[in-house]
Amino acid sequence: MQPAVLVVAIVLVVIVVSRLVGPRGVPVPLALLVVGGVLSVVPGVPEVRLSPEVVLFGLLPPLLYSASLTTSLVDIRAYRSKILSLSVGLVLFTALGVGLVVWWLLPVPFALAIALGAVVAPPDAVAATAVARRIGLPRKITTVLEGESLLNDATALVTLRTALAAAGLAAHGAGPVPETVTPASVLADLALASLGGVAVGVVAYLGIGWLRRHLTEVPADTALSFLVPFVAYAPAEAIGGSGVLAVVTAGLLLAHRSTTLQSAPSRLAERINWSSVTFVLENAVFLLIGLQVWGLVQDTRTGDLGTGRTLLVALAVLVTVLLLRPLWLFGQNLVPVLRGRLDRRHALAYSLVSGWAGMRGVVTLAAALTLPEETPMRPELVLVALVVTVGTLLLQGTTLPALARALDVRGPDPRQDALAEATVLGATTGAGLRAVEDAPDADPAVLQVLHQQAADRVNRSWERLGTLGPGDRESPAEARSRVRIDMIREERRELLRIRERGEVDHDVLTSILGQLDAEETVLVWSTTRSADIRDAELRPPTPLVGACDHLVDDGAPHPPSETDGCPECRAEGLTWVHLRSCTDCGHVGCCDSSEGKHAAAHFRGSGHPVMRSIEPGEAWRWCFVDEVLG
Repeated sequence: MQPAVLVVAIVLVVIVVSRLVGPRGVPVPLALLVVGGVLSVVPGVPEVRLSPEVVLFGLLPPLLYSASLTTSLVDIRAYRSKILSLSVGLVLFTALGVGLVVWWLLPVPFALAIALGAVVAPPDAVAATAVARRIGLPRKITTVLEGESLLNDATALVTLRTALAAAGLAAHGAGPVPETVTPASVLADLALASLGGVAVGVVAYLGIGWLRRHLTEVPADTALSFLVPFVAYAPAEAIGGSGVLAVVTAGLLLAHRSTTLQSAPSRLAERINWSSVTFVLENAVFLLIGLQVWGLVQDTRTGDLGTGRTLLVALAVLVTVLLLRPLWLFGQNLVPVLRGRLDRRHALAYSLVSGWAGMRGVVTLAAALTLPEETPMRPELVLVALVVTVGTLLLQGTTLPALARALDVRGPDPRQDALAEATVLGATTGAGLRAVEDAPDADPAVLQVLHQQAADRVNRSWERLGTLGPGDRESPAEARSRVRIDMIREERRELLRIRERGEVDHDVLTSILGQLDAEETVLVWSTTRSADIRDAELRPPTPLVGACDHLVDDGAPHPPSETDGCPECRAEGLTWVHLRSCTDCGHVGCCDSSEGKHAAAHFRGSGHPVMRSIEPGEAWRWCFVDEVLG
């Protein structure tokens, strides 16, 4: 019963702490670290010792898979050079730098010092990206952090395995120690780890994808997703490949192809279930790290080095880790700055912020625990790794928001996100309407209803742009949603009264309740998102090229009057290239590259000076009077 009680207690502590500190803006992982450290010295609290098997095979694969599901394969391709530079080059650079410091401070072989460097080298996918998203860093930084954190674990674990072999030791699960370690054998191990891991990940993706095409039940598909990280990780490790790369490869490919492999309910169920799994696992890891603090301190007391000197060495390693990452990023951006492709101020700011976002986490702990029991000064080395993990989370996790604000490194403007969403929604809605209009059996009455629903859907998105700023009244869409939510809640109360009378079958009532819950979930999500955008900090506008009072005074744009193309082109039997919308009245017209040039014609006829692009991915405006782009 003791393991079961311990698991229940850990989950309860995670839930309670996250509920208490989350709404107050305190990072939950840091709070759980502190709680775990305090509990580790409380009498009666059982000593927690995580085994390598639990961390490597129980915690690491699902956390990596969950992170890969929310990472864009397209973005990783776009930033592949930066991601590879950090996930391979920076890891090796950090391992070497830390290794030299540890070799100088501790009486350990150089290979073992490099092994500790590999342990503390990789930033954590969970910690880094969680903080980056919470404080709103630019998407480029967040994407690079995600890609780096997913791929650098493989480099670190291969480096660790090679360094231990050079020291005459075998990492957990790494097989027998080779007689000699040569540069050729190191390259062979690296090739096997990378190519083997990717190959197993692709095979896992193909196998899971084939099964998903034949699964129609949502619970079965969701259960299958729970097997993916282990199906990919274990075979890759068995053949000497990187289980980390296998899991990441399978997760990225399955997420990228989810729209063709899964139904919409399956994708929704997978996201909901994995968000719950991730919440428990990633937070439990930090609690477990804290619970091990006192035990590790006790182990170092009986060693030759002593706890005090071990902590001094740990602080030296921590400082080394904190300095090496920004140094590498400065060097990475030096060539673009010298060639004039990158502004010096922005390069410095982005290097500092990205360099300060290298928090360590579960991978560092897992790698430290793989050190064999016969490793010289093993308790001291594990404590050093723990101090680096806790230190980076405390120092970088708490000061990164202030650093980003001081350097004016900010994420995307929520207004531009709302505009992008409105333009994409308008384009997709228009495509859908044109498809049903071209159908030979299209019913005019049905088309009229669909047109109205499409217009309402697009207008809801555009209304967010016109209701920005605290104190604004609610938009029409928000008013309708609020009234409908009140209706749904009263309908649910009536449904529960009917259920209490026991006169209607339970399955019928459950079906109606599910419909009400689904509709209310959509409405609550939409209104919450609108409120977040409206209450976001209003940033000063980006300076325009040239003076133009029309663009400066152009505030909330009028929603486009059309969602399915240029009405004048349709009336004249013409086609269009790009669409523009008048910010004053919402009139939609085609660009000057189109045959009709109806956007310019609208300006000449109405005098309204500003047209806004409503093409997906575009967020610019054009003033016809001053001929300025803004």
